[in-house]
Amino acid sequence: MTTDLILQPAHVHLRALGRHEISSRELLDLHLDRINGSPINAVVTRDDDAARKAARAADERRARGENTGVLDGLPLTVKDSFETAGLRTTSGAEDLKDYIPERDADAIARLRHQGAVIMGKTNTPAYCQDLHTDNALFGPTLNPHDSACTVGGSSGGPAAAVAAHLTPADLGSDLAGSLRLPAHYCGVYGLRPTHGLVPARGHIPRPPGWLTSSDMLTPGPLARHPRDLDLLLAALTTPSPTEKSPWRVDLPTLSNGFDRLRVAIWAEDPSCPVDQETAQAIATAEQALNAAGALARYTPGPVRFADSTRLFEQLLHATASATAGDEAAATELAAARELQDDDTSPRAVFLRHRTQTHRTWLRAHEDRVRLRSAWQQFFTEHDVLVTPAAPTPAILAGSRTLAVEGQERSFFDQTGWANLTSHIGLPSVVVPVTTTAQGCPIGVQIIGPPYGDRVLLAVADELESLLRAAG
Repeated sequence: MTTDLILQPAHVHLRALGRHEISSRELLDLHLDRINGSPINAVVTRDDDAARKAARAADERRARGENTGVLDGLPLTVKDSFETAGLRTTSGAEDLKDYIPERDADAIARLRHQGAVIMGKTNTPAYCQDLHTDNALFGPTLNPHDSACTVGGSSGGPAAAVAAHLTPADLGSDLAGSLRLPAHYCGVYGLRPTHGLVPARGHIPRPPGWLTSSDMLTPGPLARHPRDLDLLLAALTTPSPTEKSPWRVDLPTLSNGFDRLRVAIWAEDPSCPVDQETAQAIATAEQALNAAGALARYTPGPVRFADSTRLFEQLLHATASATAGDEAAATELAAARELQDDDTSPRAVFLRHRTQTHRTWLRAHEDRVRLRSAWQQFFTEHDVLVTPAAPTPAILAGSRTLAVEGQERSFFDQTGWANLTSHIGLPSVVVPVTTTAQGCPIGVQIIGPPYGDRVLLAVADELESLLRAAG
């Protein structure tokens, strides 16, 4: 039974723990053994002794009939960008190779408060700043489906670890598709929650010790089943005692069932074209939803793709500039002042956004709020929106190019569809739908209105059942 259990999703693990079919210590050791034998280099830092101590405490609580939370006794890994008290946190950067935080990131503290057993840290590119997961400290993480293909980034280690059954779930982070792209490439479920639901303090970057974070960064869970995401969302939205917070979150669920659910499908856009296999995955999802009674129909998106992308890039470069050193910031400002007005090169755009005035940023933020209003109006007529997760399945590991049906595209188009909502703060979930002839996963993205996270997970759960039944 234990051999088969490790291949099951997290909610099955928790059920087995609750029925005393396995202990937390035994479940932990199963995963540690699997990590020991894995060639994919997804888990890069471990503290087996501390994890075994936490698992033993969970077993003792269960023996006394106590329960500390929804994840009690469940072993998990977490992305190496989150500070973990007493356990090395590098964010994949050489200059943090010896950094051991004294305090947990808020999201980690919430997981521990709900009984999670943190058994290790998963790989990320240096400072989470690449769409491949590779760094000078630990090397590349390999895709469990095809080692020649990338796992994506920056939450590539978490996605690969979940896909390879090294962990039942992981905590990743998403600023610019960093969680959703790896979920798509590795064939797992990944949720970017509504911005602000899960605190980002203690995530690197920003630098160690900072109390603020990017206005676009959102921690979020990855798992092998939507019900697991729901469990982790419950843990991640429950304040830990140290927060001394009076509030509690009660997110709405799918009130009227799946029948007559209004599903919009934004399948293509000339600003970010997709390949035929991706288009077919969208069609497969649409057919399954309609067959189950939903009202799924193709529709234009609520915003202009190109305009949204330009605003996203402006706000991204602005928020990333916060931690630049004084000398570097002065150099960028001097270079920006020397630009010609008609220079629209990528370097020029980058420098202007990095050095924009506060007045310029305020106007960009006004544009963001107007976009958010357009999305909210869209969701008065539709319950959820299905889009591609990315233009293609996983590209080759280390490649700096992207081709869609033989046409060269920007490397960063990989996250074009994800970034429709990155600066808006809407929840979105990636759902595996099918695979290529070579066995590489293809997913879709489902987007919902603010605080519609649990509605998305209910739709993802239903879609998972429909696709599994269809074979």
